[in-house]
Amino acid sequence: MIPAWIEGIGVIAGFLGVIAWFPQIKKVWSEGKHEGISIPTFTLVSTSLVLWLAYGILIGSMAIILANIAALSCIITIIIGVIRLRGQSDTGANTGS
Repeated sequence: MIPAWIEGIGVIAGFLGVIAWFPQIKKVWSEGKHEGISIPTFTLVSTSLVLWLAYGILIGSMAIILANIAALSCIITIIIGVIRLRGQSDTGANTGS
């Protein structure tokens, strides 16, 4: 069993890691900007987060589990937004808009 104060450090670290993605989410979803976002990089980060999530489950760390679920949610939100925006860009280029 991991002591509560150690899990607390993990929760704070996870929270900070998750809020770090908010400006990127805002850029993609509110401002409609997707330039400079690499889908392969975000896919690699997602794979890493899935492995960290599996690790957290295996060792029973709620801090690691929650942080990685939240971070994955942010990353997936960004990836979906970028794919959506790039699809609109391609459609606009093909229709002459």
